[in-house]
Amino acid sequence: MNDRNDDLFTAAREVIPGGVNSPVRAYGSVGGTPRFLASASGATVTDAAGTQYVDLVASWGPALLGHAHPEIVAAVQEAATRGLSFGAPTEGEVELAALISDRVRVGDARPVERVRLVSTGTEATMTAIRLARGATGRDLLVKFSGHYHGHSDGLLAEAGSGIATLALPGSAGVPAAIAAQTLVIRYNDPEALATVFAEHGPRIAAVIVEASAANMGVVAPLPGFNRLIAETAHAHGALMILDEVLTGFRVHPAGYWGLQATAGEDYLPDILTFGKVVGGGMPLAALGGRAEIMDLLAPIGPVYQAGTLSGNPLSVAAGLATLRLATPDVYARIDAAADRLTAALHAALAEAGVTHSVAIAGNLFNPSFRDSAPRDYVEAQAQESFRYAPFFHAMREQGVALPPSVFEAWFLTAAHGEEELSRIEAALPLAAAAAASARP
Repeated sequence: MNDRNDDLFTAAREVIPGGVNSPVRAYGSVGGTPRFLASASGATVTDAAGTQYVDLVASWGPALLGHAHPEIVAAVQEAATRGLSFGAPTEGEVELAALISDRVRVGDARPVERVRLVSTGTEATMTAIRLARGATGRDLLVKFSGHYHGHSDGLLAEAGSGIATLALPGSAGVPAAIAAQTLVIRYNDPEALATVFAEHGPRIAAVIVEASAANMGVVAPLPGFNRLIAETAHAHGALMILDEVLTGFRVHPAGYWGLQATAGEDYLPDILTFGKVVGGGMPLAALGGRAEIMDLLAPIGPVYQAGTLSGNPLSVAAGLATLRLATPDVYARIDAAADRLTAALHAALAEAGVTHSVAIAGNLFNPSFRDSAPRDYVEAQAQESFRYAPFFHAMREQGVALPPSVFEAWFLTAAHGEEELSRIEAALPLAAAAAASARP
């Protein structure tokens, strides 16, 4: 029997390519009809048919404090009374840039001295790469297989046939000449990193890396690997771009870099990118870095970047409210909830006899249907991913919303309390049994 979600998906496919405005929303890897969300509050979302779910997507990360947090909503409403967009500087922009710079600090280490606000994570990483090329006068970019940095042409690249060969287009519409400016190497592989610089070092402008991979499932950097990236790049006159669009301000008050720096892994990226949490659920992203690099951006430098909606006052208001409310206690509560759920997830899958591991990076986690947590894209793909769809649907039928792909992180919020966590735990055994009975 059709419900409102089926009707909306049918209507959407008539006017929107694939019926969605971002591909993973189409449920392509799990099957079935996407849930069209009508509202959200705290740790729950409600779909167009009126069904409520405990949410583990959190708008793919931004809802750190929970959906529709009253103080964030009030900040946006108050900002809206003064105007929706100005295309001019505002006081809030200055406050948010200063707050970002001040948060990304551990001891005397402070990698963010200047901040440029933009509208999306894709725009932030695209600008960071242009800035790195402008700063070094070089063209080539190194990225890691399985890492996602937005959908600009040069980043939709796939590895070539050798360890340090120029990349191939990863999407129709990407010119081969643009893809060839990117070198795609294996993640967590020091030898691959050394080889690519040995062969192309004088032409490499930057290495871009997710602070912790979370778009091929959660795959944390091996101890020392992010530091090795920085040291190798700097030894060859290149820069390190640390992509914290997903991890920034979600796993630690200073992002994943801050989490590592606090644990003693001392390295300084040259440019960092932020998104999701930094805008509190509104369209806002940022890039930051040392003053001498960031000051190469227009209007005072030769690297051009512009945007009418950059620093939109409503987005800035949401970002300011979110970061001010994201206290150490918030992170402690989310970390504790993540510890509790990863243990419950492991126990349920083990009891059902499902081969699995639970990949963890800070408070980000997800199940992987293999006997050890993946260390790179090849290992992430080498799992019994067919088990996820029945697991996903069994959770949804019990009122828990998961990311509709096995290759996505699960997100908790500060609003996940005892009731919500208990509901998730209660749903896991049936979902694990569904995964156990799945067949390719």
